[in-house]
Amino acid sequence: MKPVVSVEEMRRVDATMTADLDEVMKAAGNGVALSAVKMGVRYGDRVHVIAGKGNNGGDGYVAARYLDKRGAAVTVHQVGVPDEGTAAHRALQSLSGSRVVVQPISAPESVGLVIDAFVGTGFRGELPQEVGEWTESGNPVLSVDVPSGIDGDTGMAAGPVFTATRTATFHMYKPAHFIGDGPQLCGDVDLYDIGLTGGDPEMLLFEDSDVVVPSRAQKTHKWSAGSVATIGGVPGLTGAALFAARAAIAAGAGASVLLTTAATADTYAAVAPDIPQMLASESEAWKGGASEVLALLDRFDVLIMGPGLEPVASDFVERILAGFDGAVILDAGGLNALTGIDVLSQRSAPTILTPHGGEFKRLTGYDPGHDAARWLAEDSGTIVLLKGNPTFVVSEQTVIVNSGGPELATIGTGDVLAGIIAAFISGGVDPATAAASAAHLHGIAGANVSMNTMVTSERLIESVAGLVAELGTG
Repeated sequence: MKPVVSVEEMRRVDATMTADLDEVMKAAGNGVALSAVKMGVRYGDRVHVIAGKGNNGGDGYVAARYLDKRGAAVTVHQVGVPDEGTAAHRALQSLSGSRVVVQPISAPESVGLVIDAFVGTGFRGELPQEVGEWTESGNPVLSVDVPSGIDGDTGMAAGPVFTATRTATFHMYKPAHFIGDGPQLCGDVDLYDIGLTGGDPEMLLFEDSDVVVPSRAQKTHKWSAGSVATIGGVPGLTGAALFAARAAIAAGAGASVLLTTAATADTYAAVAPDIPQMLASESEAWKGGASEVLALLDRFDVLIMGPGLEPVASDFVERILAGFDGAVILDAGGLNALTGIDVLSQRSAPTILTPHGGEFKRLTGYDPGHDAARWLAEDSGTIVLLKGNPTFVVSEQTVIVNSGGPELATIGTGDVLAGIIAAFISGGVDPATAAASAAHLHGIAGANVSMNTMVTSERLIESVAGLVAELGTG
């Protein structure tokens, strides 16, 4: 996983670095120039650099020099002159004798590329008017570190802000690359090593190489491969529990069983003969059936509770949580039934909460976000998977999963995610790793489906099955 560092921590890294600042700035400016080339800058192309007076502007001056050497026609628009004796001033002086035009900032014009090197991650407030006008110029933009106008920690802007096609950043990613409006404003983000060391990450970015899926020994049988039970579904909402149960099989569980009531048993028997069911309650509802359910759960490793389980009595959900000694993925109706988090903190087995933003706020009273998710995880002793774009998986550390896109905003996809998590945990994957791996593959599967057709839960499950099979044999 790649570290993501806060603005304050990045300032500390800069202040305590032992590397030569001029060499660091050269490396950063070279990275900016490389990103410009990725964006198609060639010989004779017109490039305009908006340069502030600090180190961000210094990176822009260095990039201007490198692009000039490649034959681009570069103009630097100064927004203040760097103080004498600074690395940025020396970078400006290095342009002497080049073809780069250096001038005070002027009105926007149409060019091949604008390099936004005005300010970096520590910016607060609003851009000055002469810079703000360039944010509306319609030119392709390459931003240095983060787009000028954005808050590096929150990804939000208070006024005009550059919308970059690409952003070149250094040493570590910043929160604004992934949260708030940052993903839309930053575009593709290139990360460059510029010779800095250290920095305690605020979060970690989950990558393809971090995915862990269960492996099966040669003599594995269906129960030793991992067993998952799903409690969910009331009349009219039976599909949700079925998606979770089928996703568990697709993601590698050896056994996936639906626990049903008298009200839903016939429906599942008719539409899902491939998924075994256990009649957990001969009544029409789950209320009062906790003892019967707990008696059936002895042989299962993981329980999914909540898909399509609305409304359900709080007492039923909380008795199951207190009485089941295996891992629980608590989703949808199960989450909404909680009267508080005390029952969660009392569990000794892993509990994974999978709320979307609305469910999170109902449960906690807080707006959804990684800080609030961290509080919930700490106070409840759970792993919190806060669904969104990006998704946060919070346990002892905060992990960003940004593989998913708007194609997953489709009914039933969250139920599929619950099934994948359950399968991975039942197969022996550490619960926090299982949650992050499941969310990452869930996003990839959605993207794969959306390349050819609309995402549905059935197509998503099929895509997940292919990904897990490929990774399990790779």
